[in-house]
Amino acid sequence: MFGYRHNFHAGNYADVVKHVVLTSLLQALQQKPKPFYLQDSHGGIGLYDLTSHEADKNREYLSGISRLWQAPNPPAAVRHYLDIVRTFNSGDELRYYPGSPRLGRALLRANDRMVVTELNTIDCETLKREFNGDRQVTVHLQDSYQGIKAYLPPTERRGLVLIDPAYELKDEYTRLVRGLQNGYQRWPTGIYALWYPLMSTTLRESFFAALKKTGIRKILTAELNITPLQTEKAMCGSGMIIINAPWQLDQQLKSELEWLWPLLSDAKEGGVNVEWLVPE
Repeated sequence: MFGYRHNFHAGNYADVVKHVVLTSLLQALQQKPKPFYLQDSHGGIGLYDLTSHEADKNREYLSGISRLWQAPNPPAAVRHYLDIVRTFNSGDELRYYPGSPRLGRALLRANDRMVVTELNTIDCETLKREFNGDRQVTVHLQDSYQGIKAYLPPTERRGLVLIDPAYELKDEYTRLVRGLQNGYQRWPTGIYALWYPLMSTTLRESFFAALKKTGIRKILTAELNITPLQTEKAMCGSGMIIINAPWQLDQQLKSELEWLWPLLSDAKEGGVNVEWLVPE
C-alpha cells in the first residue's frame, strides 16, 4: 500500500491535467460568495522539490509542468494554475511543485475550508508541518474512503471532493466506486472529481460501466491521451471523472485540454476527449 511515493512523479503530465481541472473547478466555486468546502482524499506531502533525489530520478516534470512554464497565451484557468505554481518559486526558476493540497489552499478564500487525508505516516507528518497553524486546513492520518464517510456532508453545503488514489491495489477501482457511492449518498449535491490513469481500453470500459451502474447522474469525463489508447495495460494518458460539474465546465475543459495536448504529447498522437458519460 505504501510503495507509491508521489515524490518521484510530481509535476508530470498527469499532475498537470489533474491540477488544471482542479483549478477550473475551484474557480467555478469562487463565483458565488457563500463559503465552500474542499476535501482532498490523498494528500501526499503538499509541496515537492523537483531537485530532490526522488524527483531527479525520472525527471517526469520535464514532460509535464516544465513544458508549460514559458508557453505563451495559456487559457485563463491554466494561467491561474501557473501563477500559483510560480508563487512557490523564485523568478523564472522552476524548483518547487505544489501538490493538490497546496494548490487547493491557494484557491481558498477567507471563509472556505479544506480537509486532507493521507494514510502514509511519514507523508502525513510532513503535510501537517506544511499546514501547521493554518486554521482553514485540517490534516488527518486516515484512509481516504474512511475520510469520505467521516467528513461528509460538510456544514458549508457546497464544495468539492478530490479523489486521487495511486491505483496500486488490485481492487482500487472497486474501492473507488464504492467510496464514491458512500460520499454521494451523504452529499448528493457536492462536486466529486476522480483522477484515473488511462491504462487500456478494457480497464477504461469496465470502470465506466461500474460508474454507470451506480445510478449517479451528471457524470462528465475529461481525458488527455499523449499516445493512442491501446488494449494492453500501458499508461497512455490521464483522465478526470467529474460529478455535478458546474455549468459549461465541459466546454471550458475541452478548450484547456486542447491547448495542453500539443505541449504534452511528444508524437502528437492520442488526443482530447470531453464527454458526458451519464447526462443529467
